[in-house]
Amino acid sequence: MDSDHEGDEVSTGGLFADPEGFYPASPPPTTQEYVRKTNGAVITLHLVGSSPSLEANHLWNGSRVMAEHFEDHPEEVRGRTVLEIGAGAGLPSIVAAALDARKVVVTDYPDPEIVATMWKNIRGCPDLISDDETGELKPIVADGYIWGADAAPLLAHLDDSVGEEKKFDVVILADLLFRHSGHTSMVNTIEKTLSKRRGSKAFVVFSSYRPWLRHKDLVFFDIAREHGFVVEKILERKMDRPLFKDDPGDVEVLKTVTGWEIRWPEEVAEE
Repeated sequence: MDSDHEGDEVSTGGLFADPEGFYPASPPPTTQEYVRKTNGAVITLHLVGSSPSLEANHLWNGSRVMAEHFEDHPEEVRGRTVLEIGAGAGLPSIVAAALDARKVVVTDYPDPEIVATMWKNIRGCPDLISDDETGELKPIVADGYIWGADAAPLLAHLDDSVGEEKKFDVVILADLLFRHSGHTSMVNTIEKTLSKRRGSKAFVVFSSYRPWLRHKDLVFFDIAREHGFVVEKILERKMDRPLFKDDPGDVEVLKTVTGWEIRWPEEVAEE
């Protein structure tokens, strides 16, 4: 023990308190931009500097690719109810709302700063203003949610006009699969929230940021199949560069984003 501290009183931190400056300072909040393909509008996305979920401070490639997929195929979200989990900045949800989704619920870990940041991105997006005079927003809300938890608070955002089965037509998971311990909870959330109406689907878009563990990323789809879902790969896109330039592993894998659909089988789906 450093002799300069011998005899110090044990107070709030005591003898085991870390010295000032021992840990690096939390990074400041940042912003990223997304340029819409359909109208060239720029969406400015605020990101927290650090967060309990550890990932909300990045705009992930999967989120960009998912947003672009909706712009290329607006029928996937227009007039439909949409839920995003682990959303971070909420880009796919914001684009879905801009494309006139019936209702969008964007969620991430229930940390006040994360939820406030999602709301900031929603309220700051001009494409989400449905009435220029009143500033009224299109039907999109932000909420906190832990994967696998009771989904009733999420479903409560849907009103009776969606039909007897108050569940979502579309569920979005963008760049979540590297959280291997959360796979079962993610699938459980899809099971609790995805409508059995014909055409309902969950979109799962991701990159393998640790290429040597890609086989573990893909276990997610085995779990989905075990829960009775149909799994189908729908897209593959090669980005110009990896999201994190110093990440180890196969660069081509790091640059690749794949997209998958998860849906109920035909014999379960309802008209």
